[in-house]
Amino acid sequence: MTRVDPRSLTVLVTGATAGFGAAIARRFAAEGAKVVATGRRKDRLDALKKELGASCHAAALDVTDRKAVEAFPGSLPAAFAAVSVVVANAGLALGLEPAPEADLDDWDAMVAANVSGLLYTVRAFLPGLVARDEGHVVLLGSVAGDFPYPGGNCYGATKAFVKQFALNLRADLLGSSVRVTSVEPGLAETEFSLVRFHGDAQKAKEPYRGVEPLTPEDVAETVFWACTLPRRVNVNRVQVMPVMQAFGGFAFKRR
Repeated sequence: MTRVDPRSLTVLVTGATAGFGAAIARRFAAEGAKVVATGRRKDRLDALKKELGASCHAAALDVTDRKAVEAFPGSLPAAFAAVSVVVANAGLALGLEPAPEADLDDWDAMVAANVSGLLYTVRAFLPGLVARDEGHVVLLGSVAGDFPYPGGNCYGATKAFVKQFALNLRADLLGSSVRVTSVEPGLAETEFSLVRFHGDAQKAKEPYRGVEPLTPEDVAETVFWACTLPRRVNVNRVQVMPVMQAFGGFAFKRR
């Protein structure tokens, strides 16, 4: 089986300052790929660049800034310009209140990052992938896009969008060699909960109590696997959950 040589890849990773993004950048760099790491926290990007060395180009980028994202491909150094894998990872969850009590600012922020930012990122790099007739778009979704839970109102809806956009993108790209994969993790321990609970460290620990969650490296390995399968193979969707997480039953409010 002829797998894709990671040394032939230039991998863009958004949200590379922590969690899945940082682990994905490290995984590809470890196998000889060139990595374009982006995020909003320049200090963390600088540290990642120092860690990964010449194989990494790091640049601050807010994916919700449409004009900045549109201009970004043209700003890349020549050695990193031919991006062949786009990992649209940047995103977040905010709050866990029921919908009637949710903060609209939180909803706006999730839609801006998880939907608009992802769209801007993909659209900016897609023409180059199609013109070169090779490449891979990886969208980071969530099992929340399939399975609702109390308080997951807007977040789950944004991840359902990610899943469906990936499938529709596949339909549009039929006839090209560009692959599209939606990677949908379950419970994973990153800064996710700390962000969701607005920095409340005690609340952030609660989702992981008594459960061994996924690690960022688990998700990075899944992305790496999908991207290095033979070019004839497209993994449309992949859901990954901890062994101790499964699907809940229907909820009933008894009178």
